[in-house]
Amino acid sequence: MFTSLKVNIMVTVLTIVMVFMLPWFDHLVCRKLGISLSDGISTNSDADRLLHIRKILLIIMFGVYLRAVSYVTFFSRDAADDYLLHIALFQDLGESIRIDLGFFGFIKEVFTNGFSRALKHIRIRNPESISQIYMNICMFIPMGYLLPYVFDWFRRSVTKRVFPVCFLASLLIENIQLVTRRGFYDLDDIVTNTLGGIIGRSLYIAVAYILTHPQWRNDYREFRKWRLNASTRALYPFMHKIHVVRTTLLGTDSNAIFDFYVTRLGFRLLKTVKNEETVDLNYLLEFGKTQIEIRCIHNLTVIPLQTVTIACNNSEKLKERLEKYSISTGPYQSDPYTGLRTFSFHGPDGVRITIIEE
Repeated sequence: MFTSLKVNIMVTVLTIVMVFMLPWFDHLVCRKLGISLSDGISTNSDADRLLHIRKILLIIMFGVYLRAVSYVTFFSRDAADDYLLHIALFQDLGESIRIDLGFFGFIKEVFTNGFSRALKHIRIRNPESISQIYMNICMFIPMGYLLPYVFDWFRRSVTKRVFPVCFLASLLIENIQLVTRRGFYDLDDIVTNTLGGIIGRSLYIAVAYILTHPQWRNDYREFRKWRLNASTRALYPFMHKIHVVRTTLLGTDSNAIFDFYVTRLGFRLLKTVKNEETVDLNYLLEFGKTQIEIRCIHNLTVIPLQTVTIACNNSEKLKERLEKYSISTGPYQSDPYTGLRTFSFHGPDGVRITIIEE
């Protein structure tokens, strides 16, 4: 019991240090070095290399955490003589805690005499089971916290992507324990591990994200004000169901357009439509979920300024690749609306293509 208590205290302290000290120290160092952590313009000319080093260090830290989890769940145990399963959900917890008044009697006591008086009717029979549940929750808090902290893919959709990965990781651990006979296949562990991942994800949003986005209060206040007004407007019920699929550009030289967008950039030509009366061509190009329609009007003399803005989550590598293919790009600039860094390059007919950090 004493050893279990020491382990729980150590895990709790390490979790608190990770949640509060890691983003604070990370933000402090990056600010001193002139590095932006919110995809803005960095004042340090060597920021890309330093951010790459930071990413490597964070991955190493995440690897150390995975190594520790592997040791606790597999390598610290000897193989049992038989396969062990425990699929009665929270049976151990129910047997470890006794409520004299029963569950509904306890709820009634809370509302009539207060929570502190109701707690006196709870008896702890087996602290080890409670300690094990606490340990399983704490073990996966770092996973839910570090996945969005370290990896861009999770950070772009933290509310949707962290939960299933934590669940699948716990399920994988339990199945390996069953196959190798190093521990129980326990449904309680899957539930409590996943709960720990959800808590870690929430802590990331509440601590790390807020620290690196100090303007979040103003953004959230403006969002609530907009939502209050927009909720009575026509498109509001479809806010998450529609998005821009296609943008339309004007051009004059069909050969130059095909060479730039298809041959050099790699867009796929979906369809070509020819106007029989004017002999003009319309191209429909696609790259992933982005579609561009280009109307080639040969007798067009004046073309208005045209800009296409594309979001990308790795603008450094994209910029390098464009330069490799002899497409000249401009320097990084700050987007006047979001503060995110952008760069631009030009296509046929003066079309300006802007890449913004997602």
